[in-house]
Amino acid sequence: MQHLPATAVHEGARVRERVVSDFTALSRTVEAAGLLRRRHAYYWTRFVVLTLLLAGLVTALVVGGPSWWQLVTAALLAFVLGQVMFLGHDAAHRQIFDSGRWNDWASLVIANLYAGMSYGWWQHKHSRHHAKPNQVGADPDIGTGALVFHTEDLKEPRSGLVGWFTQRQGWLFFPLLLLEGLNLHISGVKTIFGRGPVKRRPVEIAFVTARIGGYLALVFWVLPVGMAFAFLGVQLGLFGLYMGAVFAPNHKGMPLVPRDARIDFLRRQVLMSRNVRGGRLTDLFMGGLNYQIEHHLFPSMPRPHLRRVQPTVRAFCAERGIPYTETSLLESYGIVIRHLNAVGLAARDPFQCPLTEQYRSARPASAAGQAAGVGVAHVPLLGAVRVPRQHLTLTGAREPRSHVEVDR
Repeated sequence: MQHLPATAVHEGARVRERVVSDFTALSRTVEAAGLLRRRHAYYWTRFVVLTLLLAGLVTALVVGGPSWWQLVTAALLAFVLGQVMFLGHDAAHRQIFDSGRWNDWASLVIANLYAGMSYGWWQHKHSRHHAKPNQVGADPDIGTGALVFHTEDLKEPRSGLVGWFTQRQGWLFFPLLLLEGLNLHISGVKTIFGRGPVKRRPVEIAFVTARIGGYLALVFWVLPVGMAFAFLGVQLGLFGLYMGAVFAPNHKGMPLVPRDARIDFLRRQVLMSRNVRGGRLTDLFMGGLNYQIEHHLFPSMPRPHLRRVQPTVRAFCAERGIPYTETSLLESYGIVIRHLNAVGLAARDPFQCPLTEQYRSARPASAAGQAAGVGVAHVPLLGAVRVPRQHLTLTGAREPRSHVEVDR
């Protein structure tokens, strides 16, 4: 049996210690600044305001009666429900209350009862995304489906009508989001009525059934059939477009992590995320998710504190030479479109695609790095800036579970 030299083992241990201590130092600074404290007044105010807005839109629908002007009501409803989902997102990340039970019930009321979505479905999917963003085979947000985000798991080239669509998927991405609202509801319903484990399944079924059934009954009671379908089409279409337009800039076009790579928590979250520049209106429009790097580093941090912690995180990354990506909203959309088009073109023949070859060319690190659980992989990046190889040293060092997973 071969043994690593003692110097290599010690060097590997120092690498691991440095990686962990980086995030520990940042965490202590953030905690000392009081940025992890709950903001109960802020969240209760948002909950009351959104409840009143929803009540006002329901009143406008009933009082306004059959009128094509109700399509304006549908558009406004799409925006307000988007804001409702951002609030549910915050509750699911334990940002609102100290109690996990209170946050769970807040998520159930907000997501299931107010928006008709399944909290259990979203939590399972989103927890995996936060644990390993943009990692092939681990992050469900880059799984191959109608869209192709990478070519590693394509078993054959995409040709014919499917190939034509895939080669233009970047341009078709935003139009496709008009179907995402319906898809989100269907995915939730399939989950809560499926065989997989769902915490508080009876509550989820009751809330979602009451919300969707009551909503459809109200719309078809107030409006003629044709107008009712138009109302639902506008509301669901714009809701899906809104959700996609907010979530897409966060990671699409950022580095993809090979399937078997292990990266320290700090660099995994920073290197794979993108912030969106803007002022208070951008914060409102994106529900605070424009501070994606800060959110991934501190998922339980209340939304109002993300803007305040950003300068600290940016300076911390600059001191350690960790690339910190930030663009405007329109620039991020351009990156997403170009990235998807590039991957779609590569899907014509994934076996000759440079993207796949880069995955296959991953190499282990030095003996010292292996002693620390370290490996080095070349992470491909389409449509954005290439991350220097030295920042993608992979490590077995892990952060506390509370920093990685949504479901605690």
